[in-house]
Amino acid sequence: MPNRTKAAHVVFFLTQDLQSPSGLGRYLPWAKYLVREGYRVTILALHSSFERLDEKELMYDGVQVRYVSQMHVRKANNKTEYFSPSQLIKVSLAATRALYQAGMREDADLLLIAKPHPMNSIAGLRVGRRKRLPVILDCDDYEAESNHTSSSLQKMILRFFENTMPRKVDLVTTNTYFNKNRMIKLGIPEGKIHYIPNGVDTERFWQVSAESVAQKKAEVGLTDKKVIAYLGSLSLANHPVDLLFKAFAEIAKALEKARLLIVGGGKDLDTLKSLSLELGIEDKTIFTGKVRPDEMNLYYQLADVSIDPANDILADRGRCPLKIFESWQMGVPVVSSDVGDRAILAGEPPAILLAASNDPEELSRLLLDLLHNEDKLLAMRKQGYQRIQQYYWEEIAGKSLAIFDQLLHRKRNKYG
Repeated sequence: MPNRTKAAHVVFFLTQDLQSPSGLGRYLPWAKYLVREGYRVTILALHSSFERLDEKELMYDGVQVRYVSQMHVRKANNKTEYFSPSQLIKVSLAATRALYQAGMREDADLLLIAKPHPMNSIAGLRVGRRKRLPVILDCDDYEAESNHTSSSLQKMILRFFENTMPRKVDLVTTNTYFNKNRMIKLGIPEGKIHYIPNGVDTERFWQVSAESVAQKKAEVGLTDKKVIAYLGSLSLANHPVDLLFKAFAEIAKALEKARLLIVGGGKDLDTLKSLSLELGIEDKTIFTGKVRPDEMNLYYQLADVSIDPANDILADRGRCPLKIFESWQMGVPVVSSDVGDRAILAGEPPAILLAASNDPEELSRLLLDLLHNEDKLLAMRKQGYQRIQQYYWEEIAGKSLAIFDQLLHRKRNKYG
């Protein structure tokens, strides 16, 4: 590993803000712990409510964050609003230009394009070419399948960038073996692709006092209840939360004290509220809406079991769910489906209970068995705690240094 005589400057290009799942759960902690390893890090980002943003330049734990333009969606009041096609073109062009101009102003040594989206890909590549800088591409989802698109053309554009960008950058990082194997099949050399999983930021997720947990349970009506929790985005294109609702409808019949806690917002919030009515579980389902990031650890501790619902589709195969790592850290057993990398993440003995995909009946059986078995709940908590220790972001960021240093060394040899 080369000796860093001065703090190398890494610039991230994001198409989302730091309240979005990947921004908050992957890119910010990665950047924060890189700073602690001796790098300077700047995040150039888009924001979901850019026009209403009071502060566009912020410091988070040593990371410089600059919001430069509007994100491709607008978020407010637990809802996600999508632009019309003509509006989206204008927003995307403005964002691409703003990211490029901001990137050109930075005295960067290394660039990281966070997701192969058109806006940050074009901006990041242009800055890299103009400044003769090494470029890393991070792929943390199967973008063409997991993003909401209003037309086949939008999906085709996303697929083009997702399949083309790995060929144009110096190195690729990804958080799933599914995505790694997909890129190898596209002809990307295996040695160019590096596995960087998701993890947990231990400074965000720490145990809250028993008194605070009891108080919050009383506030939301969960005292003495058996709580199954989903914490995350309410977008059915990305997360099949309806699978959980169908499973819970059977659980509610068998276990009177069972409650379903839904923490988060998104475009399908109203759809899921209607589904709870249709399934007859509205009186046992608690929707909190979005909560503050610094409250998420408390809401995890309200749960007996955490759910990562998944169907056997490309979007779910390409995902490395943050809620798995966060649940382990907070001592909450996890139930999911055997899709994508989840069996690999579970380890041996498995720290995740895995149902067959697309099967609400088996999911309900697994959950009921777990809720009725305190010894099994305790064993799952212990397995999760043992498993999470290799997924602390301070560990992940430290191991990623070899990738960054490799490119910086290559840059020095090539350009002096």
